[in-house]
Parts: sequence; C-alpha cells; structure tokens
Amino acid sequence: MGRIGVVTFPGTLDDRDAARAVRLAGGEPVALWHADADLKGVDAVVLPGGFSYGDYLRAGAISRFAPVMGEIVDAAATGLPVLGICNGFQVLTEAHLLPGSMIKNDHLHFVCREQVLAVENADTAWTRAYARGERITIPLKNQDGQYVADERTLDELEGEGRVVFRYVGQNPNGSRRDIAGITNAAGNVVGLMPHPEHAVEAGFGPDGPAGPRSGTDGLRFFTSVLQALVS
Repeated sequence: MGRIGVVTFPGTLDDRDAARAVRLAGGEPVALWHADADLKGVDAVVLPGGFSYGDYLRAGAISRFAPVMGEIVDAAATGLPVLGICNGFQVLTEAHLLPGSMIKNDHLHFVCREQVLAVENADTAWTRAYARGERITIPLKNQDGQYVADERTLDELEGEGRVVFRYVGQNPNGSRRDIAGITNAAGNVVGLMPHPEHAVEAGFGPDGPAGPRSGTDGLRFFTSVLQALVS
C-alpha cells in the first residue's frame, strides 16, 4: 500500500477529499502540515485545492515558502510523484516545479461546473491508468484558473508532450491553448485546475455513463500513482 501525503495549508479546503480519494484507490493517506519540514517518509504527495493564505499576493505565492514545500521541492527533484490540484497547481507554479503562472479567470468570475477534459499525456505518474485521447469529466471550481505562459514556454510544453489535459468545449477560464494541466519533464510532477478528488465515488461525482452522479473518472489519478510506485 502506497503512503500518499496530503498537505494542509491555512485555507486549504479539499485535503479531506483528497485523503478520501487516496483511500478509495487503495492507498494510505498521510496528513502533512504546512509548517513541518517533514514528509514522514511518504511515497507521493498531493497538494489539494482551496485558498491557501486567502490567495493574498497571488494564489499560492505565500504557500510556496512553507517549510513543507522546501522538502517537496527537493524530493520532487529526485523523482517523488507530486500532484497539485487547483490551488495546489498554483503553488507548484509559484515554487517553480512547473512553468507558467495562474491568474484570474478572464471573465473575472468564480466558475463551478462539470468539465470535460481531453487526456493528452498518459505517461505521467498520475495518468498512466488513462489512455491518450480519452475524454473524462472532472468537476472544476476556481477563480484564479487561467493558465498563462509566454509563447516560448507554451511551445516547449507542446513540443515535449508536457500538456497533460486540455479543456474540451468552451474554455472555462481563458487558459492559453485550452491547457487544463501540465507536467514537468520527468513526468513525476503534475498540476491541473479541475478536481479529480471530487469524481472518485459513484453517487457523488459528475454524471457518468451509468447515470446521474455516477462518474468516477478522477479515481484513476490515484490508482495511477499507486501503480507507478510498484512498477
């Protein structure tokens, strides 16, 4: 059983949801506190969604300096799988574990909806249970969800196959090139704006093929990393 750390910052909202997703996937969730420079020997880390430090300065900008983040940055450099969801994605860009930045949605409103994504990269530690080209439905909720980067960075992401997910249909936040999630060059660090931890249990997720609220497309993020840990 893989031990997956779930970090809590002041203002984190979805840490319990992420821990539940880990448990449903067959892993052991381990609570990590932002002020402790201790990863407790975990095999992977999830930075969950929320509004850490109230999104002051920029979303994720203060959390980037938390003691636990120093440990995560060092461990990610040696291959530790790290997943940043929504606010966690914002923290990963602020910590320079992923390129680019997150700014306010282009329409300047909070968005909350079920979002269809196209899987562009099924080779990362967090996506190996998906198929490239597959379409999945994951809840989306954010106000600072617009992914931006300069054209050179965007071209590099595209050329290196590091765009992991793209929005299908109407772009919900103005993200460049419809990018919903990206990875680092090694494929162990992934960030995305939608919330896979909210689509892991039939009856509580988005609508799916088996009927209303039956969607569980997010569960495979967590089974993917557990598979990666034993391969």
